[in-house]
Amino acid sequence: MDKRITILPTEAIGSLPRTQALMQAQREYNAGQLDWTAMQALFDEAVKQTMSELEATGSPIITDGEQRKTHGFATYLVEGGHNFAPDGLEIPFSDGHVRRLPRLVSGPFRYALSAADTLVKARHYTKLPMKQAIISASAVSLFYPSEPIEGYSRAQFLEDLIDEQEKEIRGCFAAGADKVQIDFTEGRLALKLDPSGSVLDSFIELNNRVLARLTEEERQRIGVHTCPGADHDATHSADVDYAELLPSLFELKAGSFYIAMAGEADPERGLKIVARYLKPWQRAFIGVIDVNDPRIETPEEVCERVLQAARFIPLEQLGTTDDCGFSPFCDDVSTSRETALAKIRARIEGTKLALERLHAGALHE
Repeated sequence: MDKRITILPTEAIGSLPRTQALMQAQREYNAGQLDWTAMQALFDEAVKQTMSELEATGSPIITDGEQRKTHGFATYLVEGGHNFAPDGLEIPFSDGHVRRLPRLVSGPFRYALSAADTLVKARHYTKLPMKQAIISASAVSLFYPSEPIEGYSRAQFLEDLIDEQEKEIRGCFAAGADKVQIDFTEGRLALKLDPSGSVLDSFIELNNRVLARLTEEERQRIGVHTCPGADHDATHSADVDYAELLPSLFELKAGSFYIAMAGEADPERGLKIVARYLKPWQRAFIGVIDVNDPRIETPEEVCERVLQAARFIPLEQLGTTDDCGFSPFCDDVSTSRETALAKIRARIEGTKLALERLHAGALHE
């Protein structure tokens, strides 16, 4: 082990369960009982509370908990858009429930809300570094229907989408984001939709078209998150072999990767694959918290998961994270805020404990 390593970075994915007040307000707003001005004040309060609670966990870098992403992490950008229908692609989960994406009905495609806008509103609530999660271009590409839209081709849609995501990423950096995380949860799902791998290949190519527009320094501040889904403690693609995804994942031109691992049936096998394909300039943030398990891990359990990862991944390329965000959809109440925050504290404490043991071991070598 390199004795000069003094930190082991640890980061959350992004979302935290909405506050009770915000969930109630959202229901009232949806029913026409609350106006948008009142909602904005409640968003502000929820963001302020969330960031304060994340700071209290000892997190070295925080998010706004995605409290302003009205209905979920994947559709925030089209909330309020007038050229969408609700009957898009269905995504089934392991417990039988289904999420449905919006469907684009006419062009041009434009973001109704950028994550950069939410970051601007949150940034003044903390002096800590902030990361901003955004949805991937490949996930948004699924909004375009299987039948062509008259007068607006899929090729033109993708050009507009790439332009819009580039603006979002640059806007996040301009607003003070230390890192921007691209949520690529559909990566594993792509192999379920198409076991041949052609859909996955197209997703990688599309996301790299966005990343190619950034400088090398900017790409080092980009992270990519992958997981089998986490919604109501269920997954959408945990049955897909990681070995089919991970080699392609590291072809994305990004500096960091946030990889769900704690909930895997055979994490050691997954870690070996990560170690084999991780490039020298990339860092793997390994999931050490299972967000679909209601049990709160102990710092000692987290420590053991970190030490396991360190047996395969060089410490200077290793970090820790949670397997996914907590309650990335607004109506997911399967995990309480108290449980989510306790799990985050366990990750932070367990990561510190692992680093201490790794250093102690190095001193005795």
